[in-house]
Amino acid sequence: MRRELNWWDLAWFGVGAVIGAGIFVLTGQEAKEAAGPAVVLSYAVSGVSAMLSVFCYTEFAIEIPVAGGSFAYLRVELGDFMAFIAAGNILLEYCIGGAAVARSWTSYFATLLNHHPNDFRIHATSLAEDYSRLDPIAVVAKVSNFTADFAPYGARGVFAASAVLFFAYIGFDAVSTMAEETKNPAKDIPVGLVGAMALTTVVYCVLAVTLCLMQPYKDIDPDAPFSVAFSAVGMDWAKYIVAFGALKGMTTVLLVSAVGQARYLTHIARTHMAPPCLAVVSPRWGTPVRATVTMLAATAIIAFFTDLGILSNLLSISTLFIFMLVAVALLVHRYYVSGETTATNRTKLVSCIAVILAASVGTAVYWGLAVDGGWVAYAVTVPAWFVATLYLQLGVPKARVPKMWGVPLVPWLPSASIFINIFLLGSIDGKSFMRFGIWTVALLVYYFFVGLHASYDTAKVLAAEAATARVEEGGQKAVEITGAGN
Repeated sequence: MRRELNWWDLAWFGVGAVIGAGIFVLTGQEAKEAAGPAVVLSYAVSGVSAMLSVFCYTEFAIEIPVAGGSFAYLRVELGDFMAFIAAGNILLEYCIGGAAVARSWTSYFATLLNHHPNDFRIHATSLAEDYSRLDPIAVVAKVSNFTADFAPYGARGVFAASAVLFFAYIGFDAVSTMAEETKNPAKDIPVGLVGAMALTTVVYCVLAVTLCLMQPYKDIDPDAPFSVAFSAVGMDWAKYIVAFGALKGMTTVLLVSAVGQARYLTHIARTHMAPPCLAVVSPRWGTPVRATVTMLAATAIIAFFTDLGILSNLLSISTLFIFMLVAVALLVHRYYVSGETTATNRTKLVSCIAVILAASVGTAVYWGLAVDGGWVAYAVTVPAWFVATLYLQLGVPKARVPKMWGVPLVPWLPSASIFINIFLLGSIDGKSFMRFGIWTVALLVYYFFVGLHASYDTAKVLAAEAATARVEEGGQKAVEITGAGN
């Protein structure tokens, strides 16, 4: 693809990809049902998690500047199987993300026309409740409101909201898919990604505070919170401006999402894990038109049927899982090089990563099950995570040093990313994990019956072509040497 983008372009791609339905819709939903005014803390927690993942993505985007994003990174470091599982979740993430934004677009459009958010949806009574609102359109402040009952649902509500509001930060990884089109990846990607995420986090926190100052959290509308809040304080004229601005923001999210999801699918198709016809780049436009159309069609179908609550929770699981894998891949990238790392150091690395994962999962499960018994379990799991990370720093030598730009504070930063991503997973409801499990089983069936064989055949062809090229190169050199001798 053509290299035409710089850091300024990437930063605004990042902002455009992220600021949309999450802040304009889920803020109201989570403030009312989970966190109260403490939703600002939920945004801060999600922002920290997202920023840690940004750093991990940045190093890979510079070292492996191709359109495949996290799929390409995981394929290099963790192999085809983990890359394929991630690929399926990446595609799910983008379809669901686009669908969720499209559903929210309808809510604000209804508000703009002075209607209830559900007025433009078709109620199909024969379908299940969560899937019955068909959406054809988807294809100043009082301080007492903020301080009176800041965290009505406690810490558990704050983290539960953080897990859902992570949806509001999703999209920045689309920027990493454009590394193949960036003029100077080593400079442009870090500045663009980190700058976009820092700006987004500040904006989210300010908007969350503003909303909770305007209305008591119990009165916030979960569908179009900002528009309804302005109407509630007697500023009817302002709700139309807010609705128009929200529509503009969500439209840019849909457009940038279309860019990122098409490039993911293109790279996956290049490996033949998806039909290779989807990897074709238009000779006229220099963009993957077939992949774009395919992903947008899938997004439209999901957006037509599915409720925003289901979409946001399932999307958070998929994304947190992928970001966790990318952090694991970064540790492997820094500490392991095939043929150079000794068997002893490899065993140490695997053991440390296993303990980090186990400690993180243990903490998340204990938190998610709301087990009584105080902090006893945390007194075991958190120190185990700390000791494993410390041993990785002191007891295992690094096998690779980044050539241009690297994540600081390795192994602590990627290890912290693993911990917080898994911990947030522990705050998501069980039904969402069931849906995630069904999707994962479907992926495994496809992989073992189709994807595995297709990627193996492709690898054999590439290896044969490489061997032929080496033979031809050797023969050419022999001819040149013979000619020089004569």
